Amino acid sequence: QVQLVESGGGLVQPGGSLRLSCAASGFTFSLYVMRWYRQAPGKERELVADITSAGVTTNYVNSVKGRFTISRDNAKNTVSLQMNSLKLEYTAVYYCNAGWHTLEYWGKGTLVTVSS
Repeated sequence: QVQLVESGGGLVQPGGSLRLSCAASGFTFSLYVMRWYRQAPGKERELVADITSAGVTTNYVNSVKGRFTISRDNAKNTVSLQMNSLKLEYTAVYYCNAGWHTLEYWGKGTLVTVSS
């Protein structure tokens, strides 16, 4: 049974930091590109960051470059998103996603609220 379980969300003040984690099981994690998406209230889901299967290449949406870092541990089947210098507009549900060829899996999301 495939599972992606996000954790680490919560309430944080602007300028603060959070670290999201996603624990994967039920598939060959090391083959998959891993992604973090977010969906803010009233907005479409957007891709925030991704990392290739071996962790060699990462990509970020422009709005988080220099603030977020995606990483993975293929031995532990986890992917993380370190989020620094958080802004109010980063408030969203953050989703973990795994993709390989036509296969794609989603987690249920973790809520990040940036508020003073």
